[in-house]
Parts: sequence; C-alpha cells; structure tokens
Amino acid sequence: MQGTVRTFDAETRSGSVLLDDGTELPFDAEAFAAGGLRLLRFGQRVNLAVDGRDGRITLVTLSTFPVPR
Repeated sequence: MQGTVRTFDAETRSGSVLLDDGTELPFDAEAFAAGGLRLLRFGQRVNLAVDGRDGRITLVTLSTFPVPR
C-alpha cells in the first residue's frame, strides 16, 4: 500500500499519511523505526505495511524501498 506523508514529528517519530482515496492513517514511532528511516518530509511518497486485523500501520518506508514480506 502507498500513501503520502501528511504530518511527521521528528521528536516523537510519529505522524500520519494520506492514502490515495483521501483516508488519513496515523503511524507511531514503532512503525517508523521498522522502515529504517531517519526523517520524513511533508508530501513524500511512502510504502506502508498495514496489519490486516486492526488496520494499524506497522511499517513506513520510502516508495523506492521494498516492503519486507
């Protein structure tokens, strides 16, 4: 799944993304850390892994990086 960074707080390492349908989903520091990133910018395109049980984002990484299976 892909989305666009809407917000990112470098201090808490959490933020939110907008899906292509306009749905906003939050992500926490754990999901950010799972992607191996150091920073995100507003408007940046990202790949997401989402937990099918509760819809929570479990990984955020750049769209040029593969999402681990």
